[in-house]
Amino acid sequence: MSLVKAKKHLGQHFLTDKGIANRIVESLVNTDKYNQVLEVGPGMGILSDFLLEREDLQTYLIDIDTESFHFLNEKYPQLGDRLINGDFLKLDFDAIFPGNFAIIGNFPYNISSQILFKILDNRNKVVEMVGMFQKEVAQRCAAPSGNKEYGILSVFLQAYYKIEYLFTVKPGTFNPPPKVNSAVIRLTRNDVQQLDCDEKLFWRVVKAGFNQRRKTLRNALSAVMPKDKMDDHIYFEKRAEQLTVDDFVALTKHVSSLM
Repeated sequence: MSLVKAKKHLGQHFLTDKGIANRIVESLVNTDKYNQVLEVGPGMGILSDFLLEREDLQTYLIDIDTESFHFLNEKYPQLGDRLINGDFLKLDFDAIFPGNFAIIGNFPYNISSQILFKILDNRNKVVEMVGMFQKEVAQRCAAPSGNKEYGILSVFLQAYYKIEYLFTVKPGTFNPPPKVNSAVIRLTRNDVQQLDCDEKLFWRVVKAGFNQRRKTLRNALSAVMPKDKMDDHIYFEKRAEQLTVDDFVALTKHVSSLM
C-alpha cells in the first residue's frame, strides 16, 4: 500500500508516535455507557490499529479524504460499511448509531470548533469524546471562569460535559509537524439533560457577553435586551469571563424575568 500524503487544505497532520496513539485510545474509559466509537479523520490508521484491538468497542472510521479511504479500505477490509468516506460535519448520527457512542480523533485543526459544536448538537448521543486539538483550543475548552482563555466554547461545553486536559503533544510527533503544540482532552457527558433556564436565551446571553468580553454585561447584553429594562443585579456589573456556567444559567433566568 502506498502511503497517504497529508493534504494542507484538509488540515492533515498525521500522528507518527505509536505510544501517544495508544495513550489516546486508552483514554476512552467510560465504556459502561457505550460500545461503539467513531474515529474522525483516521488518515493511515495509527489510532485505528489500537481501537480495533479493543474487544469492548465496535469501531467506525470516517474520513473525507478519498485517498485515505481507499488506503484504509485495503488495510481494514473487515470494516465493510463501518468505514465511511464522508464529511463528519454532515454525518447523520441517528442513521448509524441507535444508542450512545463515543468519538475519538486527531482532529483537523482548521475545523476543530465546528467539530465541538457538532458534538454539542448531539450531546445526548455522544457520551464521551477523546480528541487531539491545537493546544490553544484544548486550553479554551477546559478553562475555568476568570481565566483569559475562558469563552463561549468553554461555557457551552462545560454546561453539558466534564472536561479534562489530559496531556500536551509536541509538533515533532506529527508528519508534517504543525507549527503549534497540540493537546489531548476528554469530554465526559454530565447529568444535565436540560439547563434550568431557556436554553436558546442562554446561548444568546453567553454569545453576547463574550462578543464584547471587555465590557460589563450591562453593556454587552444590550444586544439581547434594552438597557432600560435592566435592574441593579450584580451580574450586570461583571464581565462575561467572571461568570461560571451556573452564573450564566442564573443570569439567563433573571434576564428572562425582566423581559
